[in-house]
Amino acid sequence: MKIISIKENNKFLNEYIKICNLEWGTKKTKQQMKKYIEEKKKKITNGDKVISILGLIDNETLIGFISLFKYDSNDKKELTPWYATMYVKEQYRLLGYSKLLNNAILKEAIKLGYNKVYLKTTLINYYEKYGAKYIEKLNNGENLYYINLNK
Repeated sequence: MKIISIKENNKFLNEYIKICNLEWGTKKTKQQMKKYIEEKKKKITNGDKVISILGLIDNETLIGFISLFKYDSNDKKELTPWYATMYVKEQYRLLGYSKLLNNAILKEAIKLGYNKVYLKTTLINYYEKYGAKYIEKLNNGENLYYINLNK
């Protein structure tokens, strides 16, 4: 098992984009998906929104990923960076891999000079185990949290 940067890895970047769309996007035809992937890759590699994408890999198999975004909320555009897209494939869940991804992205944020990260979620009592502190409910119904990186 190892953590890699997906942002510069074409194979895993394509898979990341597909999974993100399936989890948080809208249904697309095969042709729409192909075009979407190419457009999304350009945005990601140009640094439009994405600061970092880390993937957990086992023998060339993507187990899961997590990202750090410049922004991730229409309500709170002044906040940065955002802890986002934590995802572990279903067959690998409940094995502690989300903790590995969490630790990796928080180390990455510290390395980049940030002292806290923000996240939004509808999950209750999940991110608190990683140190998340509740701030408020956003207009879209999600809860806003922060994780202090100065421990």
